[in-house]
Amino acid sequence: MCGITGYLRLANVDKDAGSQVISQMMDAISHRGPDDSGKWVDMQYGIALGFRRLAILDLSPAGHQPMISASGRYVMIFNGEVYNYNRLRTELEMLGARFRGTSDTEVMLAAMEAWGIKESLQRFNGMFAIGVWDMVERTLTLARDRLGIKPLYYGVFQHTLLFASELKAFRRHPSFQANIDRSALTLYLRHNYIPAPYSIYTGVQKLLPGCFLTIRSGGGHPVSEPVPYWSASEMISRGIADPFTGSDQEILEIFQGHLLRSVKERMVSDVPLGAFLSGGIDSSTIVALMQAQSSRPVRTFTIGFEEEGFNEAEHARRVARHLGTDHTELYVTPEHARSVIPRLPSIYDEPFADSSQIPTYLVSQLARQHVTVSLSGDGGDELFGGYNRYFLTQHIWNAIAWLPHPTRRALSSGLKEIAATGMAQSLSATRLPNAADKLDKLADILTSSSPSQIYLDLVSHWKIPSGVVLDGHEPTTRVTDVRQWPVGIPLPQQMMAIDLISYLPDDILAKVDRASMAVSLEARAPFLDDYETVEMAWRLPLHLKIRRGTGKVLLRQLVYKYIPRTLLERPKMGFGVPIDRWLRGPLRQWANDLLSEERLRREGYFHAAPIQAKWQEHLSGRRNWQYYLWDVLIFQSWLDAQGVA
Repeated sequence: MCGITGYLRLANVDKDAGSQVISQMMDAISHRGPDDSGKWVDMQYGIALGFRRLAILDLSPAGHQPMISASGRYVMIFNGEVYNYNRLRTELEMLGARFRGTSDTEVMLAAMEAWGIKESLQRFNGMFAIGVWDMVERTLTLARDRLGIKPLYYGVFQHTLLFASELKAFRRHPSFQANIDRSALTLYLRHNYIPAPYSIYTGVQKLLPGCFLTIRSGGGHPVSEPVPYWSASEMISRGIADPFTGSDQEILEIFQGHLLRSVKERMVSDVPLGAFLSGGIDSSTIVALMQAQSSRPVRTFTIGFEEEGFNEAEHARRVARHLGTDHTELYVTPEHARSVIPRLPSIYDEPFADSSQIPTYLVSQLARQHVTVSLSGDGGDELFGGYNRYFLTQHIWNAIAWLPHPTRRALSSGLKEIAATGMAQSLSATRLPNAADKLDKLADILTSSSPSQIYLDLVSHWKIPSGVVLDGHEPTTRVTDVRQWPVGIPLPQQMMAIDLISYLPDDILAKVDRASMAVSLEARAPFLDDYETVEMAWRLPLHLKIRRGTGKVLLRQLVYKYIPRTLLERPKMGFGVPIDRWLRGPLRQWANDLLSEERLRREGYFHAAPIQAKWQEHLSGRRNWQYYLWDVLIFQSWLDAQGVA
């Protein structure tokens, strides 16, 4: 795992940033690769490539980057791992290729020389962000893995294309202009993250997963649109059209054999390796498959909290004891967890408000004290039907669709009035915890015009973010534009598909990448960085994902072969922290300063009234607006840290 950055002059102009600037861009992302660094510069064509290395495979100088291909045609920088490189190496050796080291980077370059860049991308199985300069064609190609596990930003400023693993590298280039994109800010308030291809800065885009982009040097050539080499939508359509046949038991055996091989490949490392373990279905499956193929106890890591409802450590401990792993747990004090908050703007580089970012960073920090690589169960929910919304949305729609719309609107208004009164607080104190919040959510759902509208409401924070952002306009995205949803498939699969191409890469994977790389830890996700696993998951019949209100049916059947059901059957827990309580207590003054009406008006990004209303309601205890407020607070904190207010 590493960090990449670079720039390419697009027009024939005298001004050039020079070699010193690429060094500064590399330094900005040194946490992603503390073991080695390298740069390659050709001033004639205005190209500079910079690399920071976290050495995982081939720790010798033979793995150094930027790396030049055997013929001298290609120069490449690469962040990630390609797990099928040994099979590709054997195939390339049969074609006459010779290798001086054992790195996947060298194999990737040989593949490009043999098959070209696009076909090579289609053959690579893993997680990656790539920058490769073609010295014959004088073109730069940027590429990102199929699921978007590794990040890659790019943008053009003053006739120069900049690219990097993280935005902080952009700020080291003299051409960069840090102008906040208010449209991206509205998207952020809806989702708590900024969905690709947008970024917080005008003119900077995230390269979409499964795409590559080729840019020509000099002559003022415009930057073309990214080209897909793999399509999640097409993969989903193929999988549903060609489902597995045979009995459920036969399908389970096929899937188990594949996952065993996939996990084994991801255990290949020249440095210490372990796994995150929450004690839930996903991480327990990965750890069980690791331990089944290891002659030594697998290192596993969990953090715990004393706060009731937020502690998974005791569940993880029981699973670890049963599997016989070498388990490390750390109980984190609230003070320790809160101490991470000032670091969030630097770690995430653009506003990102999934509050599970805090425990994710802490468990990464714990693991890094013992290992350099850690496997995770990320992707299990999206691939195998783990979120409650996948099986509740249709039930909710069936329950309300028969009511005339005017009746539903009237009921919605009444519920909102109850939510705003003391009656809701009385319910919370007696029979229904968080009654006001639940009534308010039900009120919003009642006005939905379709199941897709219910899904959008369930995944949205601020429901009308353009009314909160000054001069804000919310662009349509793959989530909000129902016309981009897959058609002709059941609603649960529609939602899983949308999550796979939006929530998963832009929230879950971004969260884990930044948190782990902030402490120089490589996080591997076997469910996702093996695209064959993803494709097989989409060939599973729906009843092997969701059955009678329970998700992840196949994964449960698989993991029960290794771990007793009694150790795993429990209500689903989020990986979070009690932000709502903290905002009324130890974080109150911090939040009060960031949300002050005078400050909001002076900075000019938000309408103060709706934010202040929610803040006062939250402080009173009548409502829990933690998600809405955390979005704004993280942006305000980020704004402070960037010095762009």
